[in-house]
Amino acid sequence: MTDPLGLLGSVSRIQPRPESIGRPDGGGAQGPTFKDALMRNIDEINRLQQDATKAVEDLQTGKRTDVEGVMIATAKADMAFKMLQGVRNQVMRAYEEIQQMRV
Repeated sequence: MTDPLGLLGSVSRIQPRPESIGRPDGGGAQGPTFKDALMRNIDEINRLQQDATKAVEDLQTGKRTDVEGVMIATAKADMAFKMLQGVRNQVMRAYEEIQQMRV
């Protein structure tokens, strides 16, 4: 699977190493946590949204003339936001499923 936005680049670093599988502590704190990866991606999505907004404003004010670049920036921001929504929806489904478990 390709990642044109570069948002999934840290996935291989998040997966546990084989020697840490089955250990109660999960192998310690080697590498980023899910929270760290998520926060980094949220910051990146926010930056893409700001870049797209600035590109649209620059096009409207005449500081920029490349409509294609503006469309690409807007599409990147939209795609990244939709990916974030998808991750959020999956996390919420998992949370709701855990809530339904009987202990």
